Amino acid sequence: MAALTLAVVDPSRSRDFYADGFGWVPVFEAPGIIFYQMNGFVLGLYRLPDFEEDANLEVGSGPGGVAMAHNVATENEVVPLMERLLKAGGRLLRPADAPPHGGFRGYVADPDGHAWEIAWNPAWPIDGEGHVTFGA
Repeated sequence: MAALTLAVVDPSRSRDFYADGFGWVPVFEAPGIIFYQMNGFVLGLYRLPDFEEDANLEVGSGPGGVAMAHNVATENEVVPLMERLLKAGGRLLRPADAPPHGGFRGYVADPDGHAWEIAWNPAWPIDGEGHVTFGA
């Protein structure tokens, strides 16, 4: 099983972003850490100083060149989800548009600057359980 952990300054603020923006419900919460069960992996939000101590890694001033993606089933879902994320404390990185390779996407940063691509890709179907299949 894979897990992705994001270092965050204020877990409560981040929880609000992920709950109010994406509508995700934590499966576990403790002081300084929150976990969400995703499709085949766990997403963790870990208070920055605790993350740095645990990993023995100085994170510095912000995230590196990484973006997570949240795929939606239709093109018409991209902009409304981006708008919810912005209302929940996100920051617009790139308005939604059609990239040269097809589909429709835009980028929003969470309160700590982690980039999320909100995308619809007609070549990546989403099954009834919400799983995305690459190039199916």
